[in-house]
Amino acid sequence: MADEAKLLEALKQVVDPELMINVVDLGLIYSIHEEDGKVTVEMTLTSPACPAGPQLIQQAKMALENVEGVKEADVKLVMSPPWTPDRMTEEARDRLGIF
Repeated sequence: MADEAKLLEALKQVVDPELMINVVDLGLIYSIHEEDGKVTVEMTLTSPACPAGPQLIQQAKMALENVEGVKEADVKLVMSPPWTPDRMTEEARDRLGIF
């Protein structure tokens, strides 16, 4: 069984190629649930038309499946509630110049 902190740390390796900030700090991860080695993540994108969406989802799945104790990862794309910059960490907002 992998704990949420390890799963989030793995997801921090997934970086948006346009913004160069990881999906956790961008606030794209809405939920993580782990049961019997299966991890289910709900994540969103900064925009429904994000061209990097499929790449980010695949990388998130791969990152999670590399965590010890994870047998399978399912990354579900959700668009509700819509993403806003308010979901970003303070560090991510600073890097993008959003105050």
